[in-house]
Amino acid sequence: MDLQITTLAERPELEPQLWSTPDSWPAFMKQDPAANLFYPIVGTQYAEFTLVATDRTDPGAVVARAFSVPFVLGGDELPDDGWDGVLWRATATRRRGNSPDAVSALEITIRPDLQGKGLSAVMLDALRTQAARLGFSELLAPVRPNRKHLEPRTAMADYAALRREDGLPVDPWLRVHARAGGVIDKIAPRSMVVAGTLEEWRDWTGLPFQRTGDVEVPGALVPVHCNADELVPL
Repeated sequence: MDLQITTLAERPELEPQLWSTPDSWPAFMKQDPAANLFYPIVGTQYAEFTLVATDRTDPGAVVARAFSVPFVLGGDELPDDGWDGVLWRATATRRRGNSPDAVSALEITIRPDLQGKGLSAVMLDALRTQAARLGFSELLAPVRPNRKHLEPRTAMADYAALRREDGLPVDPWLRVHARAGGVIDKIAPRSMVVAGTLEEWRDWTGLPFQRTGDVEVPGALVPVHCNADELVPL
């Protein structure tokens, strides 16, 4: 594939394709309320921080996308709320007119039929290059390990510490970041918290959600806590 990677600022006509390009995210992943602080204004506020990849033989079709966002970190401690925390801070930074001192990746999505061909590493490198071009010394990332859902009851810290014989992480997506020079600074225990009613979770997953307790949901990194008990009026 003859890949062309540009910013959305350079090719604003591709914005509709950002949202129509197929992806493999579970339905519940698209229900994080913090996402509404970012995605509706990508084209107007964060176009320089958004990358689009097209095949030169079909330049109007997006094959991969990568989002990042600038924000004020203010110190050395990364937020415990990870992905959500970055978006809250980015929104506050923009609305207050402050100068950001950090930039974080948010998402890299590869068209499903092209996954497994190394494009994610290419897009990650392109995000790092763009961050440097915009004056940032490093790229942060609240990384979602892409095989963690196969071990939902393993603590995230324990899973992230798993290594192969060559010393690289067992998880493929963590491994991509490690090969790019990334290091794990901390675990974000409150990153991307998705809450919903029983009916919403049934709609998102097709599961019954009838009993109170932890439910293992395909694609979820940890079990989803279900409270199916009838509420008692105060």
